[in-house]
Amino acid sequence: MSAAGSPDSGVAGDVLSTGPSSGLQYVRMTGPMCKAMEALELQAFPTADPADLYDEEALLILAEDFPAGSVVGFDGDGRSEPVAVGLGVRTHFDFANPQHNLKTFFAGAPTDSGDDPDAPWYYGTDIVVRPDYRRRGIGRELYDLRKQMCVDLNLAGIVAGGVIPGFAEHKHAMSADDYVANVASGELYDPTLTFQLENGFEAHCALSDYIKDPEVDNYASLIVWHNPTYNSPDVERGGTQ
Repeated sequence: MSAAGSPDSGVAGDVLSTGPSSGLQYVRMTGPMCKAMEALELQAFPTADPADLYDEEALLILAEDFPAGSVVGFDGDGRSEPVAVGLGVRTHFDFANPQHNLKTFFAGAPTDSGDDPDAPWYYGTDIVVRPDYRRRGIGRELYDLRKQMCVDLNLAGIVAGGVIPGFAEHKHAMSADDYVANVASGELYDPTLTFQLENGFEAHCALSDYIKDPEVDNYASLIVWHNPTYNSPDVERGGTQ
C-alpha cells in the first residue's frame, strides 16, 4: 500500500493510497461524493432492500461525523463516479453478548451516524465494489486501508457482520453457527467469509436476523480483526473461535 498520508491527516479528498493491484485512487469521503455513492450502493446490491443501504442523507451525516473512517476509490483523477467504498464508525462491542443487527445496534450512539469518538473498535458498516470492477484485488485493498486506519487512530481493531452467501446451499443440512465454524476450519468454502479469513479476520459466530436476506435466512457472521499495535490495557477483546 503506497499511502500519501494517514487517514487522519491532510485535507479531505487528498489521495490516501493508490491501490497496488487495482490502480484506484483512494480518498476520504466528502459531501459532494455522497449522491454518486448512493447510486453505487444500489448498483452493487440490486436485490437488497434499499432501506438496508446507505442513502445520500446518511452518507452526508457520516462524512461530517467521521471522515477518517471512510475510503472511496476512483479510477483516475476525475472523481466523478466512485467505484469502491469502505465505510465504518467507532463503537463499543460486547463480545460476551455478540448478537446484534444493523437496524438497532447504533441506536445508543452519541451521533446520528452511529459513530462514538470515545469507542475503541472500528465497526465496518459497508464495503462496496462496482460489479465491473470486481476481482481486481479491491476488496483486499479496502481491508488493508481499514487496518491502517486502526493503526493510525489507535483503535483496537475491526468488528463487522459479514455476509455468508454460501450458507444458502447448506442451511437445510446444518445450523448457521456450524456453517461458520466449518468455513473457519477450512472444511467448507464461502466466497465472502473465506476471503475475510484469508485477510486476517477471525470468525466468531453466526449473527441471526442481521440483515434482510431470505436466501441465507437473514444470517451473517461476526468477524473480528485485532490491531497488534493497540496500546490500551482496557481493550474490549473477543476471543478466537
